[in-house]
Amino acid sequence: MLVLGVSGLDRSLSVKKNMLPGLDWREQRVVQGLDSAAALVGEQGVIAASAQERHDGVKGTGAFPVDAVEACLRTAGVTLDDVDFVAHGFRYEPSVAFERDEFARRWYREVYSEDVQYEVLRAHYPDQDWERKFVRVGHHVAHAASSYYLSGFPDATVLVADGMGEAESTSVLRGSGDALRGVRSYSISASLGILYSVVTQYLGFLPGMDEYKVMGLAPYGDASRYANVADELVRRAPGGRLLVPVLAHDKSPTERETHRGAIRRLEELFGPARHPEASLDQRHMDVAATVQRKLEESLLYVLRETADGAGGSRNLCMAGGVALNCTANGVIARSGLFDRVFVQPASGDDGTALGAALWQLQQHVPAPPAPMTMPYWGEEFDDADIEAQLRGLGAGFTVRKLAEDELLAEVSSLIGAGKVVSWFQGRMEFGPRALGNRSILADPASPGMRAHLNTVVKQREEFRPFAPAVLAEEATTYFEIEPGQESMYRHMLFVAQVRPEYRDKLPSITHVDGSARVQTVDRESAPRFWRLIRRVGDDRGIPMVVNTSFNLRGQPIVRTPDVAVATYARSTLDALAIGDWLVTRDQPSAAGTAGATDE
Repeated sequence: MLVLGVSGLDRSLSVKKNMLPGLDWREQRVVQGLDSAAALVGEQGVIAASAQERHDGVKGTGAFPVDAVEACLRTAGVTLDDVDFVAHGFRYEPSVAFERDEFARRWYREVYSEDVQYEVLRAHYPDQDWERKFVRVGHHVAHAASSYYLSGFPDATVLVADGMGEAESTSVLRGSGDALRGVRSYSISASLGILYSVVTQYLGFLPGMDEYKVMGLAPYGDASRYANVADELVRRAPGGRLLVPVLAHDKSPTERETHRGAIRRLEELFGPARHPEASLDQRHMDVAATVQRKLEESLLYVLRETADGAGGSRNLCMAGGVALNCTANGVIARSGLFDRVFVQPASGDDGTALGAALWQLQQHVPAPPAPMTMPYWGEEFDDADIEAQLRGLGAGFTVRKLAEDELLAEVSSLIGAGKVVSWFQGRMEFGPRALGNRSILADPASPGMRAHLNTVVKQREEFRPFAPAVLAEEATTYFEIEPGQESMYRHMLFVAQVRPEYRDKLPSITHVDGSARVQTVDRESAPRFWRLIRRVGDDRGIPMVVNTSFNLRGQPIVRTPDVAVATYARSTLDALAIGDWLVTRDQPSAAGTAGATDE
């Protein structure tokens, strides 16, 4: 059996623009159904998965993922006729809530309804029997399935937290064997994800995309500064309930679509909202620290209050956009509430394509969860694809095809010399993190590397940290990770403390609070990346590299050889290792040209 999953709500952004013309880009992002993707699964597991943004170049797009669908089908060598079901990670039904006002009625009529989904599908694939093939899966069920069924756990508490599903913002489920059942849910009015996005918007960043910037800014702040008003963000209530008072200030339909009421309340509590181009001051850092602490406390409260009701499992699975908050994940992992924690690496809405497909597969071919390794589920390109693009590179570059040992030695030497290397290998990762196949690599021990990457290469905010990729078998030497827990960190989704004796030795990956967003790399699941880091360790003494995403400012992570070559050529990156080829510049690139940017 083959099941194709899709995510996104194709018309969401266009309807929002039409309903409320004149909104700025940040207010337009206050919308559901972005991050569209496709995933193909079968009885053998995950076959392929890809985000639409990697194909059309529009970061966070909600457009129907036709290019991602075609990529998944190509990878599997099948057509849509061979697919048994197409599962969508939303299931909206008519309800009283959609009769509240014209805005709500229009959202259902033009974006959410089943009829609209059929219209979108038929526009791209008119010859399919969609009444038979198309299934809708509840949004939080899809999130939960994406994590639990890939965890390998025989049972688990499953926590889903995001902005909102159809009618909920946080859900707790119980996984046992091949079954998932709901235990508890929290309404949209108590949304931790919306709260964090509203604060992201208040701080001048892009909601639904830049929350990780708030997370990175928080360690510079002092959460105690606003302790007297912090309960206006989140308040705990008896019986495990949560209240988010600031969201109650969005009273009118327009305010609910823009969060202007909530932001006015934040200004009353913390002072004027930051303009996107304004500098960051200590007040902004303290606000970031406050919302981060409240998020961590609230998640722990939910988990403590519902653990018994979820069956008391010592295993935890997490998904939803909030599960991409690596700092909160680290707090949960260290809390002692659970022995094992698994976070599905594509935990945002792109991952609901995967979860919807897995859920539908389980309805027909029940099976207990199987452990995933690395989400290298994108397309792969052969030597001919790569060589064809390198031939068009032009003058000013030296291109060499090398044996693997030579390639690894050369890249290690470049990193050791303080160079920044783009690394394009194998199948692309699924999810927002570059995990060693579409990466930019550098020396974590170089005192000036973090500043160089942020200001010259990445051209981004100076406070932003970088992640280390370290050999799994040596991770506990450098980081405060419990022996036996190394695999939990393979997807770069947990923060761990750098051991004190190494903080000065690893300045490029050690954040201001002594933490790092660690990726552990094992030989079996990422063989070439492992061998490179092993060679760096042999040459430099520390088996670790800085690992950040391979892309340019405003650009999704590169997917294909042609984009990789073009991206490298116009960047300040020193070298490109693509397949078995190493490309270097005949002259150093000029600082100040387009540099690589956000993950």
